[in-house]
Amino acid sequence: MKSMKTAYYQVGGHVFSVSGGEDSFALMGNYEPFRCDATDAVAFTLTIGGSEVPLYSEELRQEEEGQEIICGKTADGKAVFEFRWWNETAGWLVCLDNYREGRLLTAGRYTKMAIDNALMVLYALATAADGTVLFHAAVVSHEGKGYMFLGPSGTGKSTHARLWLKYIADTALVNDDNPVVRLADDGLPVVYGSPWSGKTPCYRNVSYPLGGIVLLSQAPYNKIQRLGGIRAYASLVASISGKRWDSRVADGLHQTENALASTVPVWHLECLPDEEAAKLCQLRIES
Repeated sequence: MKSMKTAYYQVGGHVFSVSGGEDSFALMGNYEPFRCDATDAVAFTLTIGGSEVPLYSEELRQEEEGQEIICGKTADGKAVFEFRWWNETAGWLVCLDNYREGRLLTAGRYTKMAIDNALMVLYALATAADGTVLFHAAVVSHEGKGYMFLGPSGTGKSTHARLWLKYIADTALVNDDNPVVRLADDGLPVVYGSPWSGKTPCYRNVSYPLGGIVLLSQAPYNKIQRLGGIRAYASLVASISGKRWDSRVADGLHQTENALASTVPVWHLECLPDEEAAKLCQLRIES
């Protein structure tokens, strides 16, 4: 029998544990900056390993850039997420309906992709009721605050973050794909680095008060305007991960999204991928 070990990680103030073999932990170098001491107070647990492929009925599927997640449910009510990469299955996550405990069965290929996706899914769902959201965004820090750039894939989130790094002094990259935002005890939002950062390896265990959110869209000019009310709220929803057909998850996400739209300045930047766009954005959102 393969020996198992358990490790603990803290992301966005939430602790979770992972149990698995050494071969699994060898693929988890991006989690090392988030290692923490063992505790009983965990948001969720993931066990990597198993032998029985789950039978489930499909509820929904989503696909982006070759990655596909098929969401379903077993006959006894457990949630199932099948992770596929270019039409090949990487693994199946089976978890309790409160998302506090999950088991990942890997298919023997794209195993790291399966581990990362399983942990992101559990994290997003298990913490949704705790004022926490996992964004699809790029984040930079400047003068003690974090600034988050949103938009559909291909809009230029990473490009705009790199423009800040190049043209605005004392800027640092916090995360390039999946930052965490959590409402602090005083209700103010904080943005955190995470072990998940897409194609750019940026796994920083740092946090900053969230100073602004910028929705990007490509244009043949540079123009920025402040969004308010329902437009600010709507600009956030598409960039937040969650199982919105589960009412418990949806209610938690709605409360956090509403709080963010009410407390954080939200902007729409129509822009070119140039120095002027970065400096215009920085001038307006920090003024």
